[in-house]
Amino acid sequence: MRIPSETEVSDTMDEGIRHQDHTNVLASESPSHISDTPPQRVRDMGDLVRIAGSIAAIAVVVLIAIYLRGVTQGIEYDVHTASQALDWLYDVPTALLQQFTTVVVVLSVLFHLLITREWLQSITSSIALFCGYGATWVVSNLIVHSGNATIISALSPSVVLSGAALLPDLYAGIGAFLSAAGPRRMRASVKWGWNILYATAIIVVALSANAISGVLISFFIGRIVGLGIRFIAGTQNKGAWGSSIVQALQSIGITVKALKAVEMQSAATPFGTAPSLQDDLVDGSRLYEVLSSENKSYTVSVLDSQKYTAGYLMQLWQWVKFSGVAMRRDRSVKDTTQHHFAMLLGLRNIGLSTVKPYGVAESGESSILVLESDAALVSRDLTKLSDEEARDLLRYLDRAIDRGFTNRSITPDSIAVDGKRNWFIAGWQNGDFGSSSANESVDRVQLLTLLACTMGIDRAMSLTREVWGDDILIALIPFLQKVAVPAQTRALPGWDKHLLAELRTQLRSLASDEMTDAIEPVTLSRFNLRSFVALLLLVVAVVVVLTQLNLQQIIYAISHADPWMAVLCFISGIFAWIGSGISLGAFMDSDKRNYLGIFMSQVAASFTAVSMPSGVGPAFVNLQFLRKSGYRNTIATAIMSAVVAVQFLTTFILLIVIGIFTGRNSFSSMIPTNTLAIVLGVVAIAASVAMAIAPLRKLLIDKLLPIIASYARQLLDMLTQPKQLAISALGALLQSLAFGLSFWAALKAFGYPTNVLETTFIFLLANTLGSAVPTPGGLGAVEAALTFGFSSLGVPTAVALSATLLFRVATYWLRIPLGALAMKWLNAHNLV
Repeated sequence: MRIPSETEVSDTMDEGIRHQDHTNVLASESPSHISDTPPQRVRDMGDLVRIAGSIAAIAVVVLIAIYLRGVTQGIEYDVHTASQALDWLYDVPTALLQQFTTVVVVLSVLFHLLITREWLQSITSSIALFCGYGATWVVSNLIVHSGNATIISALSPSVVLSGAALLPDLYAGIGAFLSAAGPRRMRASVKWGWNILYATAIIVVALSANAISGVLISFFIGRIVGLGIRFIAGTQNKGAWGSSIVQALQSIGITVKALKAVEMQSAATPFGTAPSLQDDLVDGSRLYEVLSSENKSYTVSVLDSQKYTAGYLMQLWQWVKFSGVAMRRDRSVKDTTQHHFAMLLGLRNIGLSTVKPYGVAESGESSILVLESDAALVSRDLTKLSDEEARDLLRYLDRAIDRGFTNRSITPDSIAVDGKRNWFIAGWQNGDFGSSSANESVDRVQLLTLLACTMGIDRAMSLTREVWGDDILIALIPFLQKVAVPAQTRALPGWDKHLLAELRTQLRSLASDEMTDAIEPVTLSRFNLRSFVALLLLVVAVVVVLTQLNLQQIIYAISHADPWMAVLCFISGIFAWIGSGISLGAFMDSDKRNYLGIFMSQVAASFTAVSMPSGVGPAFVNLQFLRKSGYRNTIATAIMSAVVAVQFLTTFILLIVIGIFTGRNSFSSMIPTNTLAIVLGVVAIAASVAMAIAPLRKLLIDKLLPIIASYARQLLDMLTQPKQLAISALGALLQSLAFGLSFWAALKAFGYPTNVLETTFIFLLANTLGSAVPTPGGLGAVEAALTFGFSSLGVPTAVALSATLLFRVATYWLRIPLGALAMKWLNAHNLV
């Protein structure tokens, strides 16, 4: 290592070094040769996070002040009551107190900044002071001129005294000043300035000169202004530099003979520098070459707290983005460095190559990782990998995973060679040990896709099969998702949108149809189509409940109903669950027939009805339940379709039979003329047009027809089993009759007796037509159809409406919480 000519720290480092007198003494007395750059000002991403928090806090304060006015007034009253013990405070002029606070805080902080030669910080703090005053004035005037009496009243003090204002500018101005001069953990004057400002605010609120809501908003405005200016100007780096690093290394047994900063290559990263292989790809670190008094070389990686916020935010984003895989969330640079050091030691302990860890040291706002230098560490062009080198990488990862180590971010930069020509994977800072199988699979997917991008899919598959084996590769199928592949890999020339699909196809070819059907899908990303649909359904459910649930009408109907008939209405609905469960269980194999699970699946279907059209929810739950019960997709779909077909045919036949024996002709009168013919004609025309277009015809014949044929065979097998078909039909019959009896009890609850069979007929007809409307659970349409259907047959409209509301409460609204509990039970038992 070349020894620099400098014999002491350059005078250009005065801004970052002179504020620590003990380090100057060390630099002048130490024989070490130090070559370092002046400490750079840094932009702390934490300032942006605090700005976002302040904006959110303003919104919360405004909402509380407007909608919880009694709470804020009560707090102010409590403060006034508590302050009665300090009657002498009322003799203190508010303006004098505020001026005293301003003078003391501003002068003490500016004096501290000036004596530590932090010229830029003193200038930006003064600018922030004036900007804070200006921002409060602008916001106050905008609120006043808006003419919104509600907001103005919420932000005004209950008792207006002289000197009061809508938004007091003192807290915004001084708050902006202190925020720009901070952070408070680094300067005692800033810390005491905040304490004085808080005390002043409490006194002024106690005197009723300012409202609590106005004071809080003023505080947050000042924080936004001050933090914004501090982020733009940057803050002085308080980490370890020059002689501070020498002193820290001395504490772990390294007497420094020479220390030289390594110029890092700039890159477009959140940290501003590209990670280096010399310190195992630590993001945002500063690198130094160190020569000890024993002429031994070391690489020193310094990670500063002020720059680590970006890394922590990145860890949080990974934690939020991924579902089902663990991600690290190290809150401090100390935790990060110590964990990284432990990872490197663990990997070397099992015989795997890594950079050579020596020790960890701490100095002020920095954490220092010391490594034994290895100048032979180099990255390699992966397109030139030989088969044996690729096998070495695959064995390396396999060995690490066997001992529970996962990297979690295998990128092209991670592949390296050490001085002994050993291929290894670098970048273990955010890795972990004792990892879950999901994390292990993600690591394998990342290396497999990386090799596929650089070596070709066929070659990569051949090598991974040879090293890992078919069983491991088949288990990777659910994890072959874009979210698992790092952005650096997706940026390679060999990547395209079809690569994962081709890999998945080749992996599926290694397994039998039974094995591939048994593989459960894995959700790795919280932000995908499935989660979006789930969120959309939740929003729809909330909107439906808020807009359709007319509590006044429902309460009136229930309060005037016969309680015993109302209970019978609910109990009859429970028998409908039993009937649908029998209809489903009839087609299931006896060894897969979990009776409690079948019943709970029918209860859970009631929960899906709040966000799905009527009939869609039960079909969806039945399909998922069958899959979890061990049925392949085609068989599960056939069983579910058979159940739907049996229920439809049973309902249709029941309508015909009851209509014939009761003499009702409502069936023909309620369906528009020639509707069936029109529907069949439209379907026939669409099918003819599709078959007339050659490319579309070929696609349908080659792709769709085999699937339909397979599904049709399965469905036909189900419908040609007399015993199962009869039992399923009995279950569907019980379901229809239970709903009919439930509505009969609802009518009886309001003193209107009817014939049970006629009630069942009209209910099934009206409910079927209402459910055809694609609203969640048929809301609105079912109620209208039932009310119209029964009122048109002589039932008083008020009775028909009340009975309909009671019926929907018993068989729809009360079922939703029960369905949610059933869904939770099914999830806990892995049945849905």
